[in-house]
Amino acid sequence: MRRRAAFAAGFCLALISLAACQQQPADSDRSAASREFPRADRPVSKPGDTQFSTEVQRDKLGEAKVVMDLARIGLGATVADIGAGEGYYTVRLAERVGKKGRVFAQDIDSGAIQRLAQRVERERLDNVSIKPGTPDDARLPENSFDRIFMVHMYHEVSEPYAFLWRMRPALRSGGQVIVVDLDRPTDQHGIPPALLFCEFEAAGFRLVQFVRKPELTGYYAQFEAVGARPEPAAIKPCKLGADGLVARR
Repeated sequence: MRRRAAFAAGFCLALISLAACQQQPADSDRSAASREFPRADRPVSKPGDTQFSTEVQRDKLGEAKVVMDLARIGLGATVADIGAGEGYYTVRLAERVGKKGRVFAQDIDSGAIQRLAQRVERERLDNVSIKPGTPDDARLPENSFDRIFMVHMYHEVSEPYAFLWRMRPALRSGGQVIVVDLDRPTDQHGIPPALLFCEFEAAGFRLVQFVRKPELTGYYAQFEAVGARPEPAAIKPCKLGADGLVARR
């Protein structure tokens, strides 16, 4: 009997140990590079079509011109187009900055990257370079950009604090980040402005301009880096309440 009891106890301990070994870490669904940052306290939109709308429709509204005018993009500027997709902004930015300017186009969709590369070659856009990024890092070179554009894509960023934190050093002195998005829940391909402001503030940015225009089918927000870049562990995530108010916890 004693042997049977000892065997049963040992078997139970073995099962408990096995269960402990098989238990997944709390952040096992996140990349190792993101785990030093807080998890976003919001749902994330699934990647959508890389073509937000037809380019003809967008040009009829004058969308790109309005955005580039608001961002004060001129000849010789160096800009990044994050989540470039099919290249709607990439090709128009390339024309606006001219031969002495530079456009850095980035996306995490390998298919979109390939199609954009073919388009850039076909249209002979010698001032455009293309590079893939990751969900938590746009992989931008430091001290390189006057403006960084994120148009109708920020709501798909699953690791906003890591993403913004790593993007910040890419700005030149006086450089700014441009976000164009829709005022709707983050799992419906948009983000409420108050939540957007909070997430940028948490990563060390300050809002400098906010505009709603019908040409944008949404809103335009412009940010600049302010103060020292916070330590990842010191970043407090933002949460949107049912009352529409945002708090950092």
